Amino acid sequence: MSSQSDVRFTDFKSDKQPTWCPGCGDFGTMNGMMKALAETGNDPDNTFVVAGIGCSGKIGTYMHSYALHGVHGRALPVATGVKMARPDIEVMAAGGDGDGYSIGAGHFVHAVRRNVDMSYVVMDNRIYGLTKGQASPTSRSDFETSTTPEGPQQPPVNPLALALASGATFIAQSFASDALRHQEIIQEAIEHDGFGFVNVFSPCVTFNDVDTYDYFRDSLVDLQEDEDHDRHDYEDAKEVILDGDKEYQGVMYQDENSVPYHEQHGVTENMSEIPDGAPEDAMDLVREFY
Repeated sequence: MSSQSDVRFTDFKSDKQPTWCPGCGDFGTMNGMMKALAETGNDPDNTFVVAGIGCSGKIGTYMHSYALHGVHGRALPVATGVKMARPDIEVMAAGGDGDGYSIGAGHFVHAVRRNVDMSYVVMDNRIYGLTKGQASPTSRSDFETSTTPEGPQQPPVNPLALALASGATFIAQSFASDALRHQEIIQEAIEHDGFGFVNVFSPCVTFNDVDTYDYFRDSLVDLQEDEDHDRHDYEDAKEVILDGDKEYQGVMYQDENSVPYHEQHGVTENMSEIPDGAPEDAMDLVREFY
C-alpha cells in the first residue's frame, strides 16, 4: 500500500468513458469506491477489481486497477481465488442485484460464510437495466415491467437478511447519491477484517421510475443518527434488517471478533507463481486458458 498522501481517487480513473445512462446511480457508486480505496492507502498497482455482468459489469474497465470482467454471477468465486493467490493485495468484487442475488446467489452465500478478506459492492437498482427493464430479485412484488405486467407477485429478496443468515461479519447499505456517507461506508467495508458486504441503492433513471433518487432521499433512515442501534449486537442488526417498513443506510452489523479466512487457514504467502517443478501437462492446460 501507499501512504494516503501519495494516492488520489483520480488515480483510479481509467481513460475509458463510461457508457452508463446520464444520471445512472453507478457513477456515484464508482466514485465512492475509488475515493474509499484511495483513502485507505491503496493504489491501482495493489488493487484487483472483479466485476460481474450487467450495467455494473464494466466498472472494472472504468477503474484504473487490475481487473477482470467475469461470467454472469461468478464475480465472487473469481475474487475469492484472487485473494487466496495474492492475500497481500486489495480485492474488491462489484456487481448488480441480478448478478449477485439471482444467478450468483449461491456463490454469495458461500463467499459470505467463508469470510474472505475482501469487499463486495452491489449496485442494487431493483431492475435488470442492461436487458432493458425486467424485474430483478429485489424488485417490489407489484413492480410492473414488460415481462411482469402485474408485478413479480412474489416478495423481493432481502440481501441483508441472506447475508446475516449466512454468517456475515460486516453488513452495510448505502445510497449512491449520498456521496460522503457512501464513501465512508465503503471505506469501513475495506478496512474490515473479513468479508465486507455493502448493498448500494443505485437508482436506474431509465427503467425504474419507482425506486428513484427522490424516493430514497425521502425514505432513507441513517443508522449513524440512531443512538439506540448497536452495530455489534446481532439482535439489533436482525431487527433493522428484517424491518420491511423502512429503508436504512449505514452499517447494520459488524462482528468485532471476525477472523478472515486466510488467517484461519494460514494462507499468507503469494501463491500466484507456479513452481518450476509443476507437471508439464498442467502448464499446458494453464497456457491454454491464460
